[in-house]
Amino acid sequence: MLGIDEIAEQLRSIGFCCRECGNCCRRVGEDSNLVLVGAAELREIMTATGMSREEVVEPYPEFISGGNGGEYTLAWCLRRTADACIFLKDGRCSIYEHRPWICRTYPFMLLDDELMVSECPGLGAPISCAVRDAAADLHRRQAAEAEEEAEIRSIFQETKIPPGKRVVIDSEGMKVLDG
Repeated sequence: MLGIDEIAEQLRSIGFCCRECGNCCRRVGEDSNLVLVGAAELREIMTATGMSREEVVEPYPEFISGGNGGEYTLAWCLRRTADACIFLKDGRCSIYEHRPWICRTYPFMLLDDELMVSECPGLGAPISCAVRDAAADLHRRQAAEAEEEAEIRSIFQETKIPPGKRVVIDSEGMKVLDG
């Protein structure tokens, strides 16, 4: 796993200054603004907004056959309108203090020992944030995602997909979808 100092050095060399354009929140391609959220992140957003799970998230759009007419997916995504995340209001994130890891660390993410970089107009500019804090956030995101994946894997091994139903399996269990 990359250390925080190594990540910070890579961030410095790439450069990034958020232009507050909101492109990361807008749908510019089929799933360009698909924001995956873990169960803990979902609970935090629900608590902060007073919204229900159904109002905040939708199932990840790719379902896998359960072999019995049932289907499952292993993630939730923030709901979107036809053109943007539902929390983008007047060009700003309305849940900024409670935004998911993917939003906090965009356009960067760690995949194993590699820093991945998404397209963003702010790349290449002198870094505008506390680079060590940004590196620490990436490190914490990677750990949170690994923990979420391990919990999902454990629950999945014990789960039986109900025949003919669509379900989401997250780190808190299986949720059967209505409709």
